[in-house]
Amino acid sequence: MVATAAASSFFPVPSPSGDAKASKFGSVSASLGGIKTKSASSGALQVNTNAQAPPKINGPPVGLIASVETLKNEDVVSSPAPRTFINQLPDWSMLLAAITTMFLAAEKQWMMLDWKPKRPDMLIDPFGIGRIVQDGLVFRQNFSIRSYEIGADRTASIETLMNHLQETALNHVKTAGLLGDGFGATPEMSKRNLIWVVTRMQILVDRYPTWGDVVQVDTWVSASGKNGMRRDWLVRDAKTGETLTRASSVWVMMNKVTRRLSKIPEEVRGEIEPYFLTSDPVVNEDSRKLPKIDDNTADYICESLTPRWNDLDVNQHVNNVKYIGWILESAPPPILESHELAAITLEYRRECGRDSVLRSLTAVSDTGIGNLGSPGAVEFQHLLRLEEGAEIVRGRTEWRPKHADNFGIMGHIPAESA
Repeated sequence: MVATAAASSFFPVPSPSGDAKASKFGSVSASLGGIKTKSASSGALQVNTNAQAPPKINGPPVGLIASVETLKNEDVVSSPAPRTFINQLPDWSMLLAAITTMFLAAEKQWMMLDWKPKRPDMLIDPFGIGRIVQDGLVFRQNFSIRSYEIGADRTASIETLMNHLQETALNHVKTAGLLGDGFGATPEMSKRNLIWVVTRMQILVDRYPTWGDVVQVDTWVSASGKNGMRRDWLVRDAKTGETLTRASSVWVMMNKVTRRLSKIPEEVRGEIEPYFLTSDPVVNEDSRKLPKIDDNTADYICESLTPRWNDLDVNQHVNNVKYIGWILESAPPPILESHELAAITLEYRRECGRDSVLRSLTAVSDTGIGNLGSPGAVEFQHLLRLEEGAEIVRGRTEWRPKHADNFGIMGHIPAESA
């Protein structure tokens, strides 16, 4: 039936001549130009002889008055043309259009199923999980700066940059095939209830990306002493290659049951050492000691800071990125408005749990780098501790005036920010 319907659309079947002749009799009314026919009880044809009839097309001319006998001898409707080979041919334009449509649809489906990129680097989704580069020792991932990741000055926050660093570290372990049951833990670590904890973090920010920028984050790991691991990051503008951020960190192992630090077992060392890259830290270590400050030496204090449920990670302690937000809670508002964070050094002393109540302390540094009354760079010392006194994090932050470029020229306002 489908074939018959398709054939009928291209091969029209003419109607029989009997239908045309049937219109001459019975109750059918026909109009021939100005001649009107009406049905009669006797079946005879009545003609209005007063009507004006135009000349007949393709036939002899019709006079003003026609006799009934002459009209009876003529067909009211011309018979169809006889069936020949020529008039039975299909409408080739419609057939060609149908074939072209089917061909284009099939070609589109084939291209979607068997798509091949023109360049090898297109095999990787630029905003996917990332990929291993440089002989399998460096992990690379791109991030687009979202609208909800920028602050009042239209640039990405330091927390956003820290989240990118943490995400690439975890994806590095996953892509390398070393991800076990824990949060970034290898299979051998998971068997022994071991997790990674960060003890030191140092970040230098040359320039903050803005909304819509795409950043490229490279990360790799190296040995740090006998029982530690160093992880470095290099963040660049994906379009220009400009260096935006450099960061270096030191990690050790902790037993998640006893909450005590642990040595690296040989089985775990055998898993991670093949991925160690022999290189110098991407950031020159700031060897200055972080001083301890208290309520008497602090210039600014923020009290009663409590973790929320969303501040905890899967290891049931506060995520290390959250500490930066708490540290900046006690930074003076005038500095937050006029300066931007250029460098931060953190030393993690102990973990923070769900029920902890913290206090953030900030003191203006007396190293001569600057003070609140000067237009130049400013340095602060920080301490985040529990209300009862136990230290959580010590830190140092360096701030530069906003709109100062990477070469220290003050007062230059970028064109996009003007």
